[in-house]
Amino acid sequence: MTDLSAFIAELPKVELHVHHVGSASPRIVAELAARHEGRSPVPADPDALADYFAFRDFAHFIEVYLSVVDLIRDPDDVWLLTHEVARELARQQVRYAELTVTPYSHVRRGIPAPAFCEAIEDARRRAEADFGIALRWCFDIPGEAGLPAAEQTLRISLDERPDGLVAFGLGGPEIGVPRPQFKPYFDQARAAGLHSVPHAGETTGPQTIWDALRELGAERIGHGISAAHDPELLAHLAERRIPLEVCPTSNVRTRAVARIEEHPLRQLVDAGVRVTINSDDPPMFGTTLNDEYAVAARLLDAGPEGLAALAREAVSASFLDAAGQARIIAEIDAFVATR
Repeated sequence: MTDLSAFIAELPKVELHVHHVGSASPRIVAELAARHEGRSPVPADPDALADYFAFRDFAHFIEVYLSVVDLIRDPDDVWLLTHEVARELARQQVRYAELTVTPYSHVRRGIPAPAFCEAIEDARRRAEADFGIALRWCFDIPGEAGLPAAEQTLRISLDERPDGLVAFGLGGPEIGVPRPQFKPYFDQARAAGLHSVPHAGETTGPQTIWDALRELGAERIGHGISAAHDPELLAHLAERRIPLEVCPTSNVRTRAVARIEEHPLRQLVDAGVRVTINSDDPPMFGTTLNDEYAVAARLLDAGPEGLAALAREAVSASFLDAAGQARIIAEIDAFVATR
């Protein structure tokens, strides 16, 4: 009988919905806080971070998240964060990850866009050499900052165009941040060859997802769990094979879902929707990608074959080229064959 925890720990995986700053481990957050002690409310003690990361609701999560963003003050901080995030992912057998990066948040804090992009690119190349993991970027608009942030995120994306950039996104709060207003920016990003991956349907209803599809040309949906409330939308997602980036623990920790037992993952899968399993902001939510696969196993009553199928789905939903996808899927298949 296969030990499911060991199987998950060793299963080759990809991660499609994980935030750059939100992936900073307690050790790295504490180190950054210590560098800037006295200028931030973030504790410099790793043991105190669990309490600091106890979120009352989604608005409180955003407040805490931005306080951690504020710890990233210079290109050296950016490099350290990026390299260490890659280390943590590689320890979980992640072969490829598309990190959601919010350059606007760092540029407005004084890091020049060229220096920011140079730091993440240098760390990306170093991480591939050090850990064997390939990183790619989704530059996302922080929705709460409005159209000026959209304009600057687009300009950074198109003017700097780092080699690892593959997608253009939209994050932050959904309530009070309508998706359609961002259409001109997504149109330009898509025309330049970037993929569209906005968040939608995490804390709002199905209409937000419809807007992301119709107005922003979404190729994948970040979260998208409220699709479970709209049979027509479920059918549309299934028919068009549009993947959802599902992050179960995150949805509970931000109070988007009351209890893990109420998470609609099974309903989405039963409707034929493509789902991928992801960790979102793992240290902040007290989880890892491996933990999320274990949660998915419980919610779906899945064994090794079912979990391997989820891993393959994430690979095929990625923006990795065909040869890269084939290589990781072959590695998954080889791993399963030995169990």
